[in-house]
Amino acid sequence: MKRISIYITSVLIVLYVLISCKDEPSLQKYYVEHQDSDNFISLDLPASMLNLGDEVSDETKETMQSIKKMNVLAFKLNDNNKEVFLSELKKVKSIIKNDSYSELIRVKHKKANIIVKFLGKEDAVKEFIVFASDNSKGFALARVLGNHMQPEKIIEMVKDLENMNADGKAFSQIKGLLGEFEGK
Repeated sequence: MKRISIYITSVLIVLYVLISCKDEPSLQKYYVEHQDSDNFISLDLPASMLNLGDEVSDETKETMQSIKKMNVLAFKLNDNNKEVFLSELKKVKSIIKNDSYSELIRVKHKKANIIVKFLGKEDAVKEFIVFASDNSKGFALARVLGNHMQPEKIIEMVKDLENMNADGKAFSQIKGLLGEFEGK
């Protein structure tokens, strides 16, 4: 009887482990799988590379310390990859529909649809997701990772970022990415 009890318990534990380890797609997995693809442009940027100028407020500097890094993955649409674009767009939309992401804002700017979501609690965000898509240019997916980021402080920081050092390495990488994405 004891042996049967151990056997049943072992089977239940194995089943529990198998059920709890779903292989659902994640943004991190998506990034890793696509960062070296010819259709994508990727950029990984630690927050320490962003050179804050002396003009920014102390609050912006403090908020910046809550950000660890930013990952950007952009699909550059051209005449030869329209089918791939539609397939990848569908995959990304499916991933960001995950219930663990809370929507912060949804905006339409010119031809682009922009969605901002976050992971964590409103007063302690772990990750922001910015997804922008334009059916004539492609899409970009940005992950901003950090500790206890606060949406209202991030918004204030973005307003203050115009005072950042535009000659820094971070800005040249971002300009290069955007230039490639826009086809300049």
